[in-house]
Amino acid sequence: MKSHMNTASVLAEESTKISIDEFLRLIRYVCTQLRDEDGKIGTLHITGRLVEVPATGEAIIVGDLHGDLKSLVYILETSHFLYSLKQDKPVLIFLGDYGDRGINSPEVYYVVLKLKAMFPKRVILMRGNHEGPIDLCASPHDLSLHLKNKFGERSSEAYLELRKLFNYLYTAVIIQDRYVLLHGGAPSQAKTINAIAYAHKTHPKTHHLEEILWNDPWTGITGTIASPRGFGKLFGEDITNKLLRMLNVKTLIRGHQSCPNGYNIIHSGQVITLFSRKGKPYNNKHGAYIQLNLSAKQKTPQNLSQLIHKF
Repeated sequence: MKSHMNTASVLAEESTKISIDEFLRLIRYVCTQLRDEDGKIGTLHITGRLVEVPATGEAIIVGDLHGDLKSLVYILETSHFLYSLKQDKPVLIFLGDYGDRGINSPEVYYVVLKLKAMFPKRVILMRGNHEGPIDLCASPHDLSLHLKNKFGERSSEAYLELRKLFNYLYTAVIIQDRYVLLHGGAPSQAKTINAIAYAHKTHPKTHHLEEILWNDPWTGITGTIASPRGFGKLFGEDITNKLLRMLNVKTLIRGHQSCPNGYNIIHSGQVITLFSRKGKPYNNKHGAYIQLNLSAKQKTPQNLSQLIHKF
């Protein structure tokens, strides 16, 4: 067990020493993996950019990391993902926003991509707004700067390969009859599950992908209003209710917003926000991730908060 416990630290150490050629090979390998994922992959069912997870076993859900390698290592170690291989084989789901605004953005990308390469049937990489299409590019978008600091003159090669990777990341995850996972929030005009699964195909003709990546839940409003972010919208509890009914689930789990305590619960307990990095530039004192026993009876919103690990 001790050797597995050290694996997260080993991966982190590897990430600090990799060459540009090793990094490029890893990105291309995972791109090929994701491109070829379709239909049944282990216990997962994939349609378009939607992953459906059965309500069995365990799920570990990680929010925004933004280049915080230390928090990523902590989550891997305390969640026991890497030494649970012969037990319930938990699924590890990342909600997106791996890089930007953190000096270890290249290292975080390396570790999460390495995890996907090692455990292709158990690691799900979702798309955040910082991995969005070029017409929805986040600002500031400083990933290229962090890559240049690490790889020097050839950093543009890594950036271009990562941009290709972004197009293969997943838009949504549904845990059967229980949870929907999106990076930002509910797409207010989506009427079918396929509208979400194929949002990457209908963008920019529809706003589904933009809203999934950029929307934020809000109190005191009905419907949607313009977002101060410039992309996406703020959405009320009625939009949350509509999404949950359509997908036959109880709770939306998402990232996208910094939370001083690492997480926030809104819309009568139906929306949980996770933020899994700490410190500058967000200056939140805590990060958080969630660990769910999917085989157990679904928790009420009040009890579900007890499964959130704040650090």
